[in-house]
Order: sequence, then C-alpha cells, then structure tokens
Amino acid sequence: MTGPRSEDSGADDAAARDAMSEALTQAARRSAVGRVIPGQEPTGAALWAAVGGVRGIVESILPGVLFLVLFTVTGEVAVSVLAPVVIAVIFIGIRLARREALGSAIAGAFGIALSAGIALFTGEARDNFVVGFFINGGITLAMVVSLVARWPFIGAIVGFAVGDREWRADKAKFRVAVVATLIWATFPLVRLAVELPLYFTDQTSALATAKLLLGVPLYAIVLWITWLLVRSVWSFGMSPSDSSEETR
Repeated sequence: MTGPRSEDSGADDAAARDAMSEALTQAARRSAVGRVIPGQEPTGAALWAAVGGVRGIVESILPGVLFLVLFTVTGEVAVSVLAPVVIAVIFIGIRLARREALGSAIAGAFGIALSAGIALFTGEARDNFVVGFFINGGITLAMVVSLVARWPFIGAIVGFAVGDREWRADKAKFRVAVVATLIWATFPLVRLAVELPLYFTDQTSALATAKLLLGVPLYAIVLWITWLLVRSVWSFGMSPSDSSEETR
C-alpha cells in the first residue's frame, strides 16, 4: 500500500522533471538555433536577429578588430589585449544602464579577459587566441559525444524548442539532426585548421584576421544551413505527431 510520503515523493519528482524540461525548453529557444527554428520561412531578417542584430555583431567583432588594429600599429601586447577588455566592460555597462540581460556580455568579457591574461602572462600576443582554440575543440567534442550517444545535439535543441519529444523515433528527423550536428562539429575544425598553423608560425596579425573572417560570417552560414535542413523535416505549423507522419 502506497503511503502519503511515497505519493508526495512521486509528485515532487514529477514536478522536478517538469521544471527541468521547461528550463531546457527555454534555454533551447534562447539559443541561436532556437531563435530561427519557429519561423516558416528562413528570412534574412530572422537570421540577422539570430546572430544578435547590429549590437550583437558589434559586440562580437569590435574587440577583435580593436586587437588587430592596435597590434598592427603598435606591436605592443599589453595595449592590444587590454583595449578589448575595456570595450567588453563598456558593453556590460551599456546593458546595465538599459536593464538588459547580461549573460552573454559577461561571458564574452570573461573570455576576453582570460585571453588577455594569458597573453600578458606569456608576453606573446598570439596567446590571446589560445582560449578560442579550446572553445572550438570543446564544441566539436560536445557534438561528437552527442552523436555517439545517439542524441544529436541539434536535434535535441530543436526538439526542446518546438516541444517535439519523439523526434528520435522519426528516421527523417534523426538523419537531419545527425547531418546538422556533423556540420556543427566540422565548422570549429575548419577554424582550427586555418588558425593553428598561423599560431605556430607566429603570424599574429594574420591569425587575428582569420579569426574575424571565420567568426560571425561562418557562424551565420552554418546557422542558415541548419535552418534549411531542419525546416525540411519539421513542419512548425503542425503538432509533433502530425509532423512525424508527414516526414515518413
């Protein structure tokens, strides 16, 4: 016979699962992929918003541009790596003044500050990019692990974003999720393939330029391809079960 405590424990577990599911859903919808998923048409305006709009792009590229210009002109490590830190702090201040979300700005500032700290410690301007190498490697590793576990990362993001919990049972959706996740596993490797030789040959200005070119532009292209792939098998005006039937 089940007692009141067992029933309460079961209810608490169910509530915890629901809360976790909701948290994951909201996180998926806030991600770049989640922001472009709900629309029926992959428009340029929606893609622009997904990469952060004007301010998001400025916050992404200005620190790198500043480093490149200052290092090219002065050749000074301290000036070149500390100026981007100042800009990142200013971005946080602007968001604070406007009472906007600080998560991405703080994460960006932390990465910039950590990179600057490494470069100042070693005295090598090229070491400003070491953190980025590890981030790219981590992205690829996460994608590969999700594929090995048969939970392709992009499929999980889309599933949570649109409320489709049965996507893995649909062969078409699963294949698309695998392909999309492979793309997201590959594009950091493209960055590393270009940037690491420049790092090891001490071509710091060329490395900074490559990082800018392989940053937002490549990211936007990968998002666009992901969007087109996902849209080919997920029908967003329908329920998940109806969509599964249509894709079979």
